[in-house]
Amino acid sequence: MAIARRRSGLTVAAILTIAVTFLVNACGTGNGGDAKAGTATTPAAHFDVSSMLEPSGRALGVVDDKTPWQYDIATTFAKEAGRAPDIREYYGSWGDDFDAEGNAFLWRHGQLPMMALVPSDTSLADIAEGREDAYIRRLADQIATYDGPLALSFAGEMNGPWNSWGPEHTKPADFVASWKRVHDVFTARGVTNVIWVWTPHVVDSGTTAELRPYYPGSAYVDWVGLIGYYGPIDGVAFSSLFTPTLREIAAFADKPVLIAETGVAQGEQKQAHIRDLFRGAAKAGVIGLVWYDQRKDWPGGKQLMDWRISTSREALAAFQVESARSGFGHSFKNG
Repeated sequence: MAIARRRSGLTVAAILTIAVTFLVNACGTGNGGDAKAGTATTPAAHFDVSSMLEPSGRALGVVDDKTPWQYDIATTFAKEAGRAPDIREYYGSWGDDFDAEGNAFLWRHGQLPMMALVPSDTSLADIAEGREDAYIRRLADQIATYDGPLALSFAGEMNGPWNSWGPEHTKPADFVASWKRVHDVFTARGVTNVIWVWTPHVVDSGTTAELRPYYPGSAYVDWVGLIGYYGPIDGVAFSSLFTPTLREIAAFADKPVLIAETGVAQGEQKQAHIRDLFRGAAKAGVIGLVWYDQRKDWPGGKQLMDWRISTSREALAAFQVESARSGFGHSFKNG
């Protein structure tokens, strides 16, 4: 009887221990608490991007709409460019879940996924003040379960007045604070598979804001990703489109530079502009170039432009020759 009573007591104790542990874990994953001081409640990512932060070659990428599963543009681009893209950029809206399966598919096929996370309907001040921490934690945990790298651009073109988070709507301090908040929550959750890409638009006649106030700091950024297009308003040469911005950024940041989104509009000078873009990018020492191979309005305007590499035989030939000659085409899976 004494042995039976002892076993019964141990059983009750075990049940109480399990119950208390459950309650502690449930409270720890709720909406309260300081995200910066939080600890990871899911296993950290198996993949670590530290070896990828200083690439040895120049990548060639393409933008392919909103999800990793949209292959049409990337498939056409690969056929016409003569090689599969090394980077597949797509857009994600704030509040969306992370597609681990889709990103894993891209990485298995040699393409570094790059997600441009867009906070269109969300205040950066709210993000900075912790009101969006529940979503950030969920997103961080989802990304951590994906066993591969992700280049992440948050609130890109923050210096573009056409964006709801741009200079006419949001203070640079709010952008910096929101970036740091997202980064800190990811760090607290043990996420090791994200490459943080800070992506301003090049400084031109439509984007005149100084960039330094928007820079979160070297501890929070892995790559600088510039966005700029050759078109009817700005962009007649690499020296005028990208070089001034590269010089401005070099004064406060020493990070690898990726041309994170670019294209050349259809026109009489498209062939010459493609040559100039690749030669200028190679001379500038960028780590890659991501092409917007679609029709799209001119940034900040309503003029529909055709940025595809196949708008003419001459343009396509220039793209194929110059991308190869300048050494663009480097898989991140090969180091």
